[in-house]
This record gives sequence, C-alpha cells and structure tokens, in this order.
Amino acid sequence: MLFLEITVALVLAVVFGFIAHLLKQPPIIGFIIAGIAVGYLGGPGFGGEVIEGLAPIGVALLLFLVGLEMNFKELRNVGVPAMLTGFGQIIFTFGTGYLIATWLGFTTLAAVYISIALTFSSTIIVVKLLSEKKELSTLYGRIVVGSLLIQDLVAIVALIFLAGLQDGQGSAGDFALILAKGGALVGLTFFVARFFPKFLNRVGRSQEMLYLFSIAWALGLSAITEIIGLSIEVGGFLAGIALANSSEHFQIGSRMKPIRDFFLILFFVSLGARMLVGGVSAPIGAAIALSLFVLIINPLIVMIIMGLLGYRSKTSFLASISLAQISEFGLIIVALGLRLGHLTGEEAALVTLVGIITIFVSSYFIIYGSELYVFMKPVLKWFEFRHNLVDEGSLEKELKDHIVLVGVHRTGESILKTLEKSGTDFVAVDFDPILVASLKNKGVPVIYGDITDEEIQELIQLDKAKAIISTVPNKKDNLAVLIMAREINKKAKIILTAQEEEDAAEFYKKGANYVIQPHFVGGWELAQSLGENKDFSGLIKLQERDARVLDLRGLSR
Repeated sequence: MLFLEITVALVLAVVFGFIAHLLKQPPIIGFIIAGIAVGYLGGPGFGGEVIEGLAPIGVALLLFLVGLEMNFKELRNVGVPAMLTGFGQIIFTFGTGYLIATWLGFTTLAAVYISIALTFSSTIIVVKLLSEKKELSTLYGRIVVGSLLIQDLVAIVALIFLAGLQDGQGSAGDFALILAKGGALVGLTFFVARFFPKFLNRVGRSQEMLYLFSIAWALGLSAITEIIGLSIEVGGFLAGIALANSSEHFQIGSRMKPIRDFFLILFFVSLGARMLVGGVSAPIGAAIALSLFVLIINPLIVMIIMGLLGYRSKTSFLASISLAQISEFGLIIVALGLRLGHLTGEEAALVTLVGIITIFVSSYFIIYGSELYVFMKPVLKWFEFRHNLVDEGSLEKELKDHIVLVGVHRTGESILKTLEKSGTDFVAVDFDPILVASLKNKGVPVIYGDITDEEIQELIQLDKAKAIISTVPNKKDNLAVLIMAREINKKAKIILTAQEEEDAAEFYKKGANYVIQPHFVGGWELAQSLGENKDFSGLIKLQERDARVLDLRGLSR
C-alpha cells in the first residue's frame, strides 16, 4: 500500500506539473492539484497518513537549503530602498490582511496566521521568472530580490514565534520563553558553525559521507527543535546557516536538491489532499476576497511605498506585480498551524486555494509585465509622487547626429571604449543601476532606463541620432528597439545583436542595417586562424590582441 500511494502521488504530480509547465506556470500549482486528484481518486484515507508523514522532510530540507544559500553580505548590500520596501510591505500587508481576515469572521489566531501567509511573496517563483526574463540585474529586479530576502528572514522569525505558541496563547511569558529558546538555539548554531568547516574538510573527502552527514545534520537539528517546542522548519533553516560558510556548501546544495524536491513534491501534494478535508466550496467567497487583496491591494501598497521613495511608475509597477502571490513560506506556515492545532482544515484549505489563485495569476503578471505597464501607463503615472525621481538621469548638453548605445555589458563595453576614444558624440542607455552609477562616476554620458520609454527617448534625443546600436541579447528587446527606432528616426542606422542565426535573418528582413552575431563571429575568427595555421601558431596573434584589449600583463603563451 505504501508503494502504491507514493507512486500514484508522484505520477499525478508529473502529469499536472507538466500541464502547469505548458501553461507557463510554476510546478507548485500542478503538485497541489495532483494532491486534490489523489484525494478524489483514492478516497479520504488514501495516501493521507503516509504522504503527510513524509512531507515535513521536504519542508525541513527546503529550509536547510534556504539557510545554506543565505548570504548575509548580500543582506547588507540590498540597500535602503529594498529594505524600506520589504519592511514597509510586510507591515502594511500584514495589518491590512489581518483586518480583512477578522472582518471575514476568523478568530484572532486564525487571522494572524492568514495575514502572515498573505504577507510573504515567493522567492523561488519570482527569482525563477525574473531570471528567465533576464531582469534580475535591473533596478526593479534588485529591489524585488532584496525585499524577498528581507521577507525570508522575517518569515523565519514568524515561524519561531508561531511554533512556540503550542497552546495557542500569546502571553508575555510565552513570548519570553520563545525568545529564550530561539536565541539559545541560534547561538548554539553559530557556535557550532565555527568548527564545522574543518570537520567538513575531513568528511568531504568521501562524497557519500558528506551527503549522508548533510541529511543527518539537517533532519537531526530539525528533530531537536521540534522536541524543545519550536518547529522542524526552524531547525532546518539553522542547520543550513551552520554550513553556509563552509567551502563544501555549493557541493552540498547541488547534491541535496534532488532529495529535497522529491519530499517537497509530497508536501505540496499533501496540501492539495487536505483541501478536500477542509471543504473547498465553503470558503470560496473568502478565497476570492483574499486573492484580490494579494493581487491588487498588495501591489498598490508596494507602488505607494516606492512612489514615496521617488521611483518611476514603471519601476514601481514591475516591482509591485512581482510580489503579488503567496510564498511557499506562507503555505509552510499554514501547514505548521494545522499541525499545531491553531488552524482548522477549512482555514488551511482557504489559504492553499488563495495560493493557487495568486501564483497562477501573478506568474502572468510577471511574464507580461511590460505589456501591462504600457496598457496602464496613464493611470500609473499618478504614483510618481516626487518631482525629482531616483531613477532619472540628465545630459549636460544637447545632442545631434550622435550615437545611442543600448546596453553597456560585455559587447557594449567594447563598443563604449571605442566611442570614448573616437571623439564622437554618444549617449549610453542601460537598465543596470550599479553599472550606470559606475559609468557616471567615470564621466560617461549614460542614462538609466528603458529605451522603449517615451521619456527616455526624449531625454537622449533619439529623433536626432545618426545611429542606434543595441547590444542587449534578448530578441524581444531588439525587435522593440528596431520598431521604435524606425517610427521615430527613419534615417538612423540601426545595429542589433542576435544570439541565433534565425533571429539575425529576421532582423535583417525587418530593416536592420547590421546584426552583431557574437557566437558566429567568434567561431568564424577561430576557424580562420586554425585553417591558416594548422600548428595553432595563429592563436598567438589572437592572444596578443586580447591581451591588449583586456590589458593583461605577462600572459602565458
């Protein structure tokens, strides 16, 4: 029976996970729906105890890897905007969510759990989607990632407090005891972490032993935290923190992910199966109300905060819709509340249903964020509360017959150096705020922003440019540059970048004057050198050229 139950759960998870993938959705949605299917197909008792018994292992391993990859140096570098946005969103979303939950008739403790679950956004989903769009390094991407890091830390603190309230009470003595337990455990973890690197150097000589030790350490500390009255989630996170500074932590993380994913699938399947027990139809009205709160009110809160900080409406909008979903942390917190008896099955089912709705809708928000901004731009301009915007630049002189360079990373950097030496008037445009700040300090005429933004086009005097060079690798962005440039400035020469030969052919057909093909050019150049010098002597000339360009000294031949 055990074999059959796990097999059915995994097969259904694969089927619904693949359907979610076809719909451009995170697999989490497919796994939860698979759990609902498990309940329907097997009846109330099928897979319940077995899957629910194994699911906490996946949660503990998930938190272990979160702790393992936690970079406190990155936390120091998230910047004031990310911290203000993160903490501001947490405070206002929690408060508003709590009021809505109590208005819907939930008890105080249940309202606290629900509002906490609604507060946190999904790091896994958001980072994955932004990475696929290649927008992690943009200004809004950096603010979002920084805010998510703040949320993750607050979520861990919330887990510690909620796990300590075993009887559902919240007296001052209870909180003091929770703080004492949590503080002692954190202190012990960091003390042990000082000696682990040397120990792991010995264990790491055997890959099998390192793997087994990592699992034993993560689950062992999780079990200890549960015994002392906290939760396995807290134990898993602290176990990861203890190994985060070891030289083997990358190796541990890569080897632990498959087993984490296996048990985590069972966790999400168990959440779906529980929805049948709670009765999905009963809280459907509340689920719609709370989903609208997460999808509309939560982004509004973020937009208002960022507007007050002085960000453009586009930056604020893209950041806000990226945070419009329930996190896996929210689902873990709800599962914890159900396990401790703080929540009923119906309340847990409610939050799970809200999670499905918000993750599904917000995924499309993120994917089609730029298109949504264009549609809503007139209204979104109201959120630019300050006259002097943070992400606004300026040029010292009027430009005419100049060159516009879009993208100053890698290929663009080489072109920029040539433009600086040529004496030609030019202006660079990039969406990486750190890179823009660095170039400004060097006196380079550069503007932070999106070349498709009308205000940026006016700022760089695009209609007067004699050439537009785009080095961004994304096909969609290059097509946007091509179409926009042809509408504004028909005389300008347009040079684009393509990663694939098919894309280059399409750009040429649509009017590009030249297409840069880095892979093609690099391969052709090497092929020419090998064809002329079969003894590889031609590599010396290529190496000498690269040494001059990269300013390398004493390069070995």
